[in-house]
Amino acid sequence: MSDQDTPEVTARGGCLCGAVRYELRGPLRGVVLCHCGQCRRSHGYLGAYSSVRLEDLTLLEQDALRWYESSDWARRGFCGTCGGRLFWEPLGQGRMAVAAGSIDQPSGLETLGHIFVAEAADYYEFADGLERHQAGLDT
Repeated sequence: MSDQDTPEVTARGGCLCGAVRYELRGPLRGVVLCHCGQCRRSHGYLGAYSSVRLEDLTLLEQDALRWYESSDWARRGFCGTCGGRLFWEPLGQGRMAVAAGSIDQPSGLETLGHIFVAEAADYYEFADGLERHQAGLDT
């Protein structure tokens, strides 16, 4: 692919300390709020993720990037220095979920809805009127 064929940068982002930085090219999916037990334990509340094709993600700084295989079918990427949660990758799907809070502002993204609402914690209620799914969606 020539430089002329390379899509423009859609967004940039990274972790709290800056040891992991990335660029996103191509279309970003709107934000999905995940209430699954793994996201709640990993993020301390819920996970808010956009998504891109793997080929649209470029890691600019990655020495501190660590991966945790959270299940047989997915792994989670985080900064080994500051602990910032960055990625959730469903293996073999060709997409990367990107933590919306790690994307530099303004992101231009909108929240689409909620997934895994059946696993939501008991200390909050859904009051936003967004679409709700009992289980997950494709990334």
